[in-house]
Amino acid sequence: MAESEGTVASEETPVAGTETVGGAELEALKARAAKADENWERLLRATADFDNYKKRAARERDDALKYANENLMKKLVPVLDSFEMALSAGNQSPGQAGATQSLQTGILMILQQLKSALAESGLEEIDAAGQPFDPNWHEAVSQQESADVPEGHVLQQLRRGFKLRDRLLRPSLVIVARPPAN
Repeated sequence: MAESEGTVASEETPVAGTETVGGAELEALKARAAKADENWERLLRATADFDNYKKRAARERDDALKYANENLMKKLVPVLDSFEMALSAGNQSPGQAGATQSLQTGILMILQQLKSALAESGLEEIDAAGQPFDPNWHEAVSQQESADVPEGHVLQQLRRGFKLRDRLLRPSLVIVARPPAN
């Protein structure tokens, strides 16, 4: 076979800028490529799993906010039932003697049931009467002279205050004692 004007590259002669890869090197490159493909697939799966986790966490957070008062409502539904029974009992016996007393007793029991349900959920009443005035828990509407109650103490509570555990929901409206004028 005759060579033409240029040189013909044979299988053993490398072309300029390329290197020949031996069988062992080729196998190593194939193994590295397979490992890279495997890592890429794992990255895609981990990314998809993380996206699914974020979506699930957002759904759970939304549900938690949406149904945050579920336990409280479960405790208040029996109170509603009791009010309905009291109203129907009051309507059935309007002319009977003692019906008013019976209705009053029933409503008092419902009030206790409601207070108990709210207390179980963390609601606390703020008892201000006779206590030192505290602007964190009380709202003063006026001052009144008093010789019986020390200055700066609550003389009278006009509206009860409430807190949810340690957080103020509504301050007590109070009248604060001041010393009598001479």
